[in-house]
Amino acid sequence: MKKFFTTIKNIFSIEDLRVRILNTVGFLMIFRLGSFIVLPGVDPDLLGEGTSGGIFDFINTFLGGSFSRASIFALGIMPYISASIVIQLMTVAVPYFQKLQKEGESGRKKLTQITRVLTIAITAAQGGSYLAVTIPSEAIYNPGVFFSVSSVIILVAGTMFCMWLGERITDKGIGNGISMLIMIGIISRLPGSLLGEAVSRGMSGALMFVLEIVALFFIVMAVVMLTQATRRIPIQYAKQVIGNKLYGGKRDYIPLKVNASGVMPIIFAQALMFIPPMIAGLWSDSDVGAYIGATFADPYGWQYNLVFGILILLFTFFYTAITVNPNDIADNLKRNGGFIPGIKPGKQTSEFIDQVLTKITLPGSIFLAIVAVLPAFAVQAGVSAGFAQFYGGTSLLIMVGVVLDTLQQIESYLLMRHYEGMMKSGKVKGRSQIAAA
Repeated sequence: MKKFFTTIKNIFSIEDLRVRILNTVGFLMIFRLGSFIVLPGVDPDLLGEGTSGGIFDFINTFLGGSFSRASIFALGIMPYISASIVIQLMTVAVPYFQKLQKEGESGRKKLTQITRVLTIAITAAQGGSYLAVTIPSEAIYNPGVFFSVSSVIILVAGTMFCMWLGERITDKGIGNGISMLIMIGIISRLPGSLLGEAVSRGMSGALMFVLEIVALFFIVMAVVMLTQATRRIPIQYAKQVIGNKLYGGKRDYIPLKVNASGVMPIIFAQALMFIPPMIAGLWSDSDVGAYIGATFADPYGWQYNLVFGILILLFTFFYTAITVNPNDIADNLKRNGGFIPGIKPGKQTSEFIDQVLTKITLPGSIFLAIVAVLPAFAVQAGVSAGFAQFYGGTSLLIMVGVVLDTLQQIESYLLMRHYEGMMKSGKVKGRSQIAAA
């Protein structure tokens, strides 16, 4: 306990780190405050029946309740994530976007501008569907064209403001801003869900509730192991004589993470799973629209989880491919006089790293998909739907991933100031190790 308080003292004794933590807390408070501001012209007391059940509760968890409250942040950051998915797919398939990606800082700025414009378009489309599907007509004081147009504009502004908050957290705070906004929305629902599960079990089901908590503990440990697991590739640096001194000759390793893509495949897949029920709501009178709406409205159905798991597998390989480039790693090793024992520098090194990356990504993506669909099995085992969302799945993966990533950044600040790290032994492993490799 003494070490814990000493670590907290060290964290707040570093001015830059203290300012970043306070900035993050401030931005998150603004985000949570905005989630309680209801759209003008909507009666919040009549919203319950229009946004309850199925996929709506699932979306509501990720948006911290703003979805069911018809908040100005009702769509949250999800349209921005959808736009980012589209742009990243374009950088793989369209030569123009590939060229922008290779132009460095100027190309990145252009891609960011295109992503923002696309975010506005997606938010406007989803905003119209949101008003038509989720808000009952009796909750609107003066329904009509003016209400629809003004509400869509407000929803677009709310999403763009959430995007701006995420960028400010990334630049001025701690952790990835977009992931932090999603995580704070999830955590805000956790206390109520936990209390509801305990009350529903009662004294007669106290033992079962304890077993659920124990099972949740082991699932969290498994997710931490998945997030932290690495495959170390040994590296040998050649000895070089510069002047009168001998440099090099040391051994090191490249830490390739089993789940190099982090929580992004889950976020991307979840963002895509939100789109079909909203689009189907516009054609609910047709058989196809009704079938799609019924299929994707149940996040615990086998069809929903099958599609969700497949998307996670695909996005894991896709995001790993664009974040970890074996050619760049091989070139950097060759440039610095490093090589993998038994492997020739250059092309063969790149092929070897690519083979290792493929072998560890496959089991990692499968385990990631299994954990993501665990809430469906938890519901079948008798766990309440509200608590089952935290029993595994996207909620748990995002929370664990974001918390570990944030702790890793704090750990880096402590070690740079020559303070003892947050753990007595070992380190909090993060993505920075991959970037360093």
